[in-house]
Amino acid sequence: MSEREEAVTITAYPDGPLLVRGAAVLETSDGERIPVSRRTVALCRCGLSTIKPFCDGTHKASGFRTDT
Repeated sequence: MSEREEAVTITAYPDGPLLVRGAAVLETSDGERIPVSRRTVALCRCGLSTIKPFCDGTHKASGFRTDT
């Protein structure tokens, strides 16, 4: 892996978001690129965020639960 390439990792947090770390390219289902200004972003898994696809913490108040 070259210095310009950075490994991308996705970590599922129990009862919370997916944390994406690294130089990931996020796209909509239509293939449009989603602007990202950070190397780490939290993606919503509960479906209730007001800033989808990003997490806004709504999962906490909603009682969202996961198996992992």
